[in-house]
Order: sequence, then C-alpha cells, then structure tokens
Amino acid sequence: MAQDDEKTIDQLNEEADIAADYLEGLLDIVDYEGDIEMGVRNNRPTVQIVADDDTDIKHLIGRNGEVVDALQQLTRLAVQQKTGERSHLIVDVDGYLKHKRQRLHDIALDAIDEARETGEPVDLKPMNSFERKIVHDVVREEGLKSRSHGEEPHRYVTVYLKSGSAETTTEDDYFEDDVEA
Repeated sequence: MAQDDEKTIDQLNEEADIAADYLEGLLDIVDYEGDIEMGVRNNRPTVQIVADDDTDIKHLIGRNGEVVDALQQLTRLAVQQKTGERSHLIVDVDGYLKHKRQRLHDIALDAIDEARETGEPVDLKPMNSFERKIVHDVVREEGLKSRSHGEEPHRYVTVYLKSGSAETTTEDDYFEDDVEA
C-alpha cells in the first residue's frame, strides 16, 4: 500500500485488534492486570492499557515514557508482521500521552511567549518526532513559525516570530521529519 493511500476504518480496526492481542500477551507474560481499550483517532489505530495497580502502570510507562515508546515500537512491528504493512499505531498507557501532549503544549506556549517578548528565536531542548510535531502544531495555531534543526537524537525545534524574523520558514519546514510518532 502506498504511503498516500488512506486505510479503511476496517483496516485500522484490524490493526488495533492485532495490537490488543499482542499487548494482552505481553501483559500475561509479565503478570500485570490491565484492560485494553481500542479505537481509531485521527485516522490512526490506538490502543490504551489501563490498569488498577499504579505500580504496574509506572513500570509500563518508564522514565520519560521510554517503556511505553518501546511497547509502541514492538507492537507496530507485530502489526506489520501480521498485515505486511507499516502501521502508525499509537500505544498509550493510562493516559500518559495525553499528559505528555499537555506538557508539550505548555512548553510550546512558553517558547511562544518568550519569542514574542524578546523578538528573538527560541530554541527548545532536543525532542523526538512525536514531540516536535506537537510543538509545531501549537506554534502554527498561535500564528508563529517553527523549524526543526539538527540530527537525531539531538533534533530540536526553534520558534520564530512570523514577521520581522531574519529566518522564515515554509509550511514544509513545519513537518520536516516530524510526522512520525
């Protein structure tokens, strides 16, 4: 399937089902109790692990989301192995991504405020592509410009004023290498 082809809702639901089965198997292996919630959001299959035990949940999130990121990568590979196609599946654990999005939204707004106050570009700390895309979206919504610089894993976002800035960007710059999550 070409990258530009949109998947049907049935295909997305199938990916979520495969992912849920895979994650249930992993939960059984580590003997964690958890419920799996599936859905489709923004044309992407989503699977969330919800558990009653906060201790188990913290282990599934890890420090700075490292474990949930690894779970997502492994689950995407499991889906790809079954379907033969690359998946843009999102795996979340107990709302971690929602909280992460809010923190990134706040970081972006702080950078926007600083750029407006000083008139100077503001560099943010290095982020992964998921994080950078969220920042780019917030910056664009607020009427400023942003651009990614550097190479992984040190790629970061710079926030610029829209007018009077020495460096301007095009819409293509917003998502340069920043669309994969």
